[in-house]
Amino acid sequence: MQLKQALTFAIARFTTELVPSPRLNAESLLMFVLGVDRAYLFAHPERELSAEEQARYEAALDERLRGVPAQYIIGHQEFWGMDLIVSPAVLIPRPETEHVIETVLELARMDGVGREEASIRILDVGTGSGCIALALAKEFPMAEIHATDISAAALEIARSNAARHQLDHRIQFYQSDLLEGLKLGDLDFVVSNPPYVGESEEDQVQLEVRKFEPRNAVFAGPTGLDAISRLIPQAQEALRPGGWLVLEISGTIADPVRQLLAAWDEVRSIPDLQSIPRVAQARKPRA
Repeated sequence: MQLKQALTFAIARFTTELVPSPRLNAESLLMFVLGVDRAYLFAHPERELSAEEQARYEAALDERLRGVPAQYIIGHQEFWGMDLIVSPAVLIPRPETEHVIETVLELARMDGVGREEASIRILDVGTGSGCIALALAKEFPMAEIHATDISAAALEIARSNAARHQLDHRIQFYQSDLLEGLKLGDLDFVVSNPPYVGESEEDQVQLEVRKFEPRNAVFAGPTGLDAISRLIPQAQEALRPGGWLVLEISGTIADPVRQLLAAWDEVRSIPDLQSIPRVAQARKPRA
């Protein structure tokens, strides 16, 4: 079978089975199987696939049709310009989470902290793949970065990503349930993409997310507030006066999170490109 034929067949299968973005999925999986880039697919449509390549491609298509996210099949996902390893042990990094990085950069700029600032101290809670910690280490090359996760398997992925991007000497990783047991204090930023979907909303979550992504990284009790309600007082204890808490949230919990932050200063919800509240920021009172 020629490359073009294999791709056409895969797109048709995905279209029939209502797989989102059928062409993108078909191309991404074929690039993965062949170890090539997208330009190669367009430049060599007549290339004959070997029997082994066909078998591997068909197996990858079957996995995607079963609902397995393409990122888990391929084992990679891009975030903040970095290629990250992902596995079912970690939540797949999403473009929406980049708003967390943008918010930290803006708050640091507002506080007069340059990107070369040596003294800034940041903690990423529930690091998963390490995407937030790595992005902030990249943006603040002199900062002191810490990251936690309750999952040993997730921390293994995060450490691997840090090593791949030569940032392993910049980030200290800890296995911890949020901030429990940590002795970190005087932090400038506590940032997190915590689980924030309520179990009551489960039917509204994409099937592939419910079925394949780590449940404890998605759901947080009946209303989605269990993790955040525990994290806020822990963050308040760990931050220096005037330090910032930055959380990824959803529109469903934006108002309850604001209520939980009633004792904080400069509380604000920041919308994503669809005008959905995506980030909550709050400053620890200075006195």
